[in-house]
Amino acid sequence: MTVKQISVFLENKPGTLADFTDVLSGNGIDMRALSVAEAADFGIARIIVNDVYNASTVLKDAGYIFKITKVLAIEIPDEPGALAKTIRLLGDGSVNLEYMYAFTTRKKGVAYMIIRVEDNAKAIELLSKSGIRPICQDELADL
Repeated sequence: MTVKQISVFLENKPGTLADFTDVLSGNGIDMRALSVAEAADFGIARIIVNDVYNASTVLKDAGYIFKITKVLAIEIPDEPGALAKTIRLLGDGSVNLEYMYAFTTRKKGVAYMIIRVEDNAKAIELLSKSGIRPICQDELADL
C-alpha cells in the first residue's frame, strides 16, 4: 500500500520550477501533491502524480535528474488532533518519520498526508490497526 514519489533535482534560480511544471502539464501529467525543499544551489521537488510511468519517461527525455521512492499516502480525519495522533502512533511504534507533506482533494471531512518513514510495512501495520487508511497508487490517481 505504498505510492511512488518522484524527487526531482532542480537548479535554484528563477523560472526553473515554472519550466519543470510546464514540462509536466504540457505532457498531460497531473500533480496530486507537491513539496519543494531548497538549498543554496538546488532544490528538490517531491511530486506525486497521476501517471508515474509517463512522468518518469517525460522527465528523463527532458534531461531531469530524479529518483522514485516508495512513500505512504494516508487518509486521516480532518479534525484537530488527527495528525498529532498519527505522528504519536508512529513514534510509539518506533517508526522514524523522515518527512511529510499534505495534499488536498475534493473529498470533504478527510485530510491526506504523504509520509516517508524508514519502515513502510511496520508503519502500514501500525496505522491500519488504528483505523488510519493507507491509499494505494491506483486510488490516489482517482482522487
